[in-house]
Amino acid sequence: MKDAKQRFTWLIISIILNSAFNALTISTNMGSAVWTASAVNLTHWLLHTTSPAVASQGLGIVLTGYGVVIAFLDQLLIGRFDWGRLIRNILYIVPFSYLIQFIVPFWSDVLGIKYLHGDFSHPWQLTALIVIDIIGLFGVGAAVSLYQRANIIMHPNDDLSYIIRFRYLRGLATASQMLSYIPPVIIMVICLFTNHFQLWAVNFGTVWAFLTQGWVQGWSDKHFIPSLKHHFTTRVATENNK
Repeated sequence: MKDAKQRFTWLIISIILNSAFNALTISTNMGSAVWTASAVNLTHWLLHTTSPAVASQGLGIVLTGYGVVIAFLDQLLIGRFDWGRLIRNILYIVPFSYLIQFIVPFWSDVLGIKYLHGDFSHPWQLTALIVIDIIGLFGVGAAVSLYQRANIIMHPNDDLSYIIRFRYLRGLATASQMLSYIPPVIIMVICLFTNHFQLWAVNFGTVWAFLTQGWVQGWSDKHFIPSLKHHFTTRVATENNK
């Protein structure tokens, strides 16, 4: 009972942290995590707009729809249809997606990150945005580590890397993260052509996330709330006994 309460508490905290840090990276426009950057560009394409302000209004529903599609891909990878897992994925998608949509204006407008953008006439502006972006990306990786370890409900994008990591790659965090990036990279390439060779939320931070997020998650597993352990092995045993 104590373990379940701890896992649920960290799940709620991780959803808030993950949404807030993803929104932070979007507000810097210095590059978001690969999945988030992919969703931002997909939103621009579907809404036929080049305006970040307009696109942000539809970001929640696009993130939700995108997540549902990946949730079905997860079902294929586990080798059977699991209604419980699908429902848990959707339960994560909805609050996470709309929290991002609502938190972006907080970082950008209320805290004034948008005022750091411009012609970068002062070098400190660009430096500040890069530092803020790296903080946001590190926070995303740490938050993902938390709810993967809690393993109650999970975003299907991260469930994808989790399935690859423990079902196919014997726990290798970095390699599984790289493989899970194949779908969003394909989407971004398509959007590059359909959006007239314009990309949003793709910058320094996207490359940084691509190269480091798997490592950050592995590091966070050991050093960020180390008392919270992975619970994947129990589920695998349960599935194998069916």
